[in-house]
Amino acid sequence: MLNNLAHLHKLCFPNKPWSADDFADLKKSGCDVMASEHGFVVWRVVADEAEIITIGVHPDARRGGIADAMLTLVESDVKKRGGKKIFLEVAENNVPARALYEHNGYVQVGVRPKYYDGTDAILMEKIL
Repeated sequence: MLNNLAHLHKLCFPNKPWSADDFADLKKSGCDVMASEHGFVVWRVVADEAEIITIGVHPDARRGGIADAMLTLVESDVKKRGGKKIFLEVAENNVPARALYEHNGYVQVGVRPKYYDGTDAILMEKIL
C-alpha cells in the first residue's frame, strides 16, 4: 500500500515526491493516512487540535469532489476524537488548494515567510 501511495504522491507532487518510507515514518509518528487509488490525505490529531499534513488528488481526477470528501471525513474523525479545530499550511501560490480550503470553511490566520523554497506559506484553520 505504501508503495502505491508514494507513486500517487509523485503524480500529485512531481517536484517533491515522498517515498514509501516517508509515509511509514509519518504513520509511526502518529499520523493517520486515508488513501484510495485517486487521492490521499495525511493528518495528525494532538489534544484538541489537528493538522492536515498533506492532501493530494491524482491529476486526472481533480475537480471531481474527492478532496472535498476527504476533508469531510478527516473533519468527522477529528470531531469524534475531541478535536476543536484543524489547521494547515499551503503555499501562497497554490491557488487551487487555497480555493479548496476556503470553499470548505478554512480561513487564513497567518503567514510563514519563505517557508516553501522562498514562497510564503499561508496558515489556515477551521473551527469545528
